[in-house]
Amino acid sequence: MSLLEIENIDVYYGDVQVIFGLSLKVENGSVVSIIGSNGAGKSTTLKTISSLLTPKKGQITFNGDIISILKSNEVVEKGVIHIPEGRRLFPLMTIMENLQVGAFPKRAQGKEDENLRHVLALFPLLSERSNQLANTLSGGEQQMLAIGRALMSNPLLLMLDEPSLGLAPILIKDIFETVMEINKRGTTILLVEQDVQHSLSISDYAYVLENGRLAMEGDGKKLLNDKHVKKAYLGI
Repeated sequence: MSLLEIENIDVYYGDVQVIFGLSLKVENGSVVSIIGSNGAGKSTTLKTISSLLTPKKGQITFNGDIISILKSNEVVEKGVIHIPEGRRLFPLMTIMENLQVGAFPKRAQGKEDENLRHVLALFPLLSERSNQLANTLSGGEQQMLAIGRALMSNPLLLMLDEPSLGLAPILIKDIFETVMEINKRGTTILLVEQDVQHSLSISDYAYVLENGRLAMEGDGKKLLNDKHVKKAYLGI
């Protein structure tokens, strides 16, 4: 059984259908990417996994339990942690306060010190500036904090939505190296990312969404060499 299984889901915004019969799997310990153009349904898929949206058809299973019938906070307690596009930090709280909020789920309680050591070892800058307000950080620093806050929740599955958005190229490289390091330490990754070159290069498996439908799937590195992917998403 896969860690995450999405089975034939339809998702709507009001009366408008945006996901059509989508099925995908994420194996435990893997890095999986979802790629596609703007409006393809990538972020909607993550929101549906997180129970911010409810599928009208189909179901989502995590670790053997159906989670598409749960509330979003209950999904978090299962170990599914979602870093949304735009980071969504608490801007007038300090770095340390943002990290402490991440430890709120019951599944993370009792592991706060251990998880904090892990986060600060991964991002030493957060330790150096622990009393700095989140809204005074650069884009790259805010992304570090968003990832750190998510790790404080002790995730089994970490979902990242456009983590490189708005970052300089050198910082994008650092973010993807961080994602790989988190995965090496045992956390499964589901990644939505416009930077197709970077995302596919680190992915064990990948799915291509087009207009809310699954268009292609396969080994991430092999998809990098696919003619359609090259033309549509890499401009080659």
